[in-house]
Formats: sequence, structure tokens, C-alpha cells
Amino acid sequence: QVQVVESGGGTVQAGGSLRLSCAGSVRVFDRYGMGWFRQAPGKEREFVAAIDFTHTTYYADSVKGRFTVSRDNAKKAMYLQMNSLKPEDTALYFCVLASIYRGNFYAASTYDYWGQGTQVTVSS
Repeated sequence: QVQVVESGGGTVQAGGSLRLSCAGSVRVFDRYGMGWFRQAPGKEREFVAAIDFTHTTYYADSVKGRFTVSRDNAKKAMYLQMNSLKPEDTALYFCVLASIYRGNFYAASTYDYWGQGTQVTVSS
């Protein structure tokens, strides 16, 4: 059974940085597309960033230039470096895995496996 576990959330002041990590218990990790979504209270879930098996990256416009997604296949891990954090980045962040290529890394339906989420709070 595939498990996805996030870590690294916390509380930070506006302008600060956090690094989220995601570990995936899959046998052939490097074939999976991976990404991050987030959901703030009272708001819909939204795409944040993704990285495919060729290490091509995708970002929401709201985080471009501030967030960087990366992966380490040897460690079966993915990371989200978040810099210049803003109060509007406050949300529960989810790590997601896609077992096959479905052509749209921005869509939640692309991903088969979801973690439980890690909370990021940015204070003003």
C-alpha cells in the first residue's frame, strides 16, 4: 500500500522561509509525478507546484519566484522550499503522487495518492 507523508510545516513570520518534505513509500519512485496542493480554511483546494519524472517543474502563478519544488529519487523524497512567505500562504499543504501520466499536473484528478497534510501558518 502506498503511503505519502509530509513534514516540515510550522509557523513563520511574513517574509520567512519553510521547507516541506514528502516521503513516498513506492517501489519505483522515479516513475511517479509528484506535487503539492494546499487548502486554506473556507477556501477550495488549490494547486501549488509539481515535478514530473523528467524533473520538469510546474508552479501556480501565486508562488512563482518564491517556491521551489525538487525531488531526490534516491531518497524517495520531494521537497518544497518556500521563501518570502505571505499570510495568504497559510494553509494545509498536501503532498500528492501520480502513478501514471495523465497530461495535466495542475489538476487534482491527476494524482492517485494524497498525504494527510502539514500545516503552514504565516503571521503578519
